[in-house]
Amino acid sequence: MFTGIISELGTLTVIEPEPSRDAARLTIHAPASTVDLPIGGSISVNGTCLTATSIDDGTVVVDAIGETLRRTALRALRPGAPVNLERCVPASGRFDGHLVQGHVDGTGTISRIEIHGDWRQVRIALPPGLGRYVAEKGSIALDGVSLTVTAVNEPTSASADGPDDWCEVGLIPATLSATTLGTRVVGDLVNIEVDVLAKYAARRDDYDRAAEEVAAR
Repeated sequence: MFTGIISELGTLTVIEPEPSRDAARLTIHAPASTVDLPIGGSISVNGTCLTATSIDDGTVVVDAIGETLRRTALRALRPGAPVNLERCVPASGRFDGHLVQGHVDGTGTISRIEIHGDWRQVRIALPPGLGRYVAEKGSIALDGVSLTVTAVNEPTSASADGPDDWCEVGLIPATLSATTLGTRVVGDLVNIEVDVLAKYAARRDDYDRAAEEVAAR
């Protein structure tokens, strides 16, 4: 379990596609995040929960299977790319962000960036199906960064959960300097994890709606 508070900017040094396994192996330079990280321990890489399979001299190796590569923007990374890193939060730790599982729901595209002095307003085009889980002043994780949603589009019967769904977040100077979001440009992909509570609430609504339809037959 994570909080969306990035502890280190690591560097992807090697990415080895393994087509026969439908997977890829990533080597990340992460001197701070590898301290006391055990083999088999969890680490969030751009918001994706991955398992450390090898650790040596400040680097960590993780495997990304096909499902992970298809669902996240890790597939677009190249050697030399900075990555947001977070270790899983200890039970006795302080919860500064929000509940983040490291289970990426999909990728969004940065569609607009407005610069306001030293902070930025960023709009993310959401993939179909995720708009229903995003609410103004709710929480969202973008590339593993815990953020507050500042605006969402108003759904209509024609566009609900459609390709035109979007949300906006505000990025303060600390976020811009401490995470990869400070270097993102229009057109970039970002990993999205919506609030887990919103997913369960929507799932319950689906069941209730289905039960009402069955009862009405």
